[in-house]
Amino acid sequence: MNLSFTNRLCETMIQKTKGIIWTLICVALWALIPVVSKTGQSSLDNHQFLFYSSLISGVTLFTISCVRGKLSLFIRLNLKQLLSYFVLGLLGTYIYYLFLYFGYAEGNGIDVLVIQYTWPLFIVILSIIFLGEQVHLQQFISIICGFAGMLIVLTKGNFSDLSTLSDPVMLLVALGAISFALFSVLSKKVTGDPMVITTIYFFAATIASFISMFIFSNFSLPGTQEFLPIAVNGILVNGLSYVFWIFALRSTSASFLAPFIYLTPIISMIYLVLFFSEPFGLASAIGLILVLVGGLVNTVGLRKYHRSSPKEDPVP
Repeated sequence: MNLSFTNRLCETMIQKTKGIIWTLICVALWALIPVVSKTGQSSLDNHQFLFYSSLISGVTLFTISCVRGKLSLFIRLNLKQLLSYFVLGLLGTYIYYLFLYFGYAEGNGIDVLVIQYTWPLFIVILSIIFLGEQVHLQQFISIICGFAGMLIVLTKGNFSDLSTLSDPVMLLVALGAISFALFSVLSKKVTGDPMVITTIYFFAATIASFISMFIFSNFSLPGTQEFLPIAVNGILVNGLSYVFWIFALRSTSASFLAPFIYLTPIISMIYLVLFFSEPFGLASAIGLILVLVGGLVNTVGLRKYHRSSPKEDPVP
């Protein structure tokens, strides 16, 4: 029996190690969003950049799905499913990225990064509103830390001057974060193959950005220096990274892996400072710390809740 227990323990450790490795690969790719956003929009605007990136992401994921024998799952989708996936795609892969890319093109990258990672905070708030979830102490602390961090970044620590709260760039990034949070909350009720669903999400963003490109911008081909960041964003950052994330989730639980995700904004911040000489002031540092602490506190609280709940569903 001791040998059996030891074997199970070793297998668990191996699976967790695999999950951590896959997650760290995802983190390294997701941290590139500010880099590809800035370098990929030298002559393109956010509508154009989003169109090309989403198209490549959708094609990449569709190809992987077909190789893995999932083509029949696309064919069997009914109109109601397609419509619900399309609407969710508008929230999570169109509005979110449209405003996020705009923020990195027009605003201070580190400030945009802090506002971007307030979406876990808004998930807590929207889950209370739409799902009727109870507020635990960890969630309350998370909300306070998140809003405090956001307020410090927007005001640059000068609370006597609240005019900076009306910065249109940051307001749009915040709206994008709220959109992604709403997408995350509503996705809890979605069933189906995750690869197929995500493929449709990015095709929804492709269609929506194609339309908005002609309404608010115009059709323009990427410049030679933009091909690489568009390809990296479409194939790796928003394409293969999702496949790697599925591999991670199949190795161990999402609650165990969640804290590692908060390495993403830290690595992104390092990229912004090293490659783009982004100013990193005290207000940005404190704001980022508070937002990350808020997210981690909430994550720890959720892990405790799931460990004590017999109704927790196993991660596929």
